[in-house]
Amino acid sequence: MHEPSLFEATDEEHKALLRALQAAKVELGQQYAPDGYNIGINDGLAAGQTVMHLHIHLIPRYNGDCIDPRGGVRWIFPDKAVYWKD
Repeated sequence: MHEPSLFEATDEEHKALLRALQAAKVELGQQYAPDGYNIGINDGLAAGQTVMHLHIHLIPRYNGDCIDPRGGVRWIFPDKAVYWKD
């Protein structure tokens, strides 16, 4: 599958993506035992998509990995937020 957007994927591709996400979560859980996860998809330039193919970010999270995790991943780690050069 090489789609630029989640909304262009088929139902079967959606199911396969969720199975892969679950498998990755199990693997991360076994290896690193996180306390939670953030799951994200940047879909479209206006949403911050910089790689123009569909991919899902599965981010393991740990209690205390930031001061206040409310609001999810948006700028949760400011020192890692800007990774591109203008």
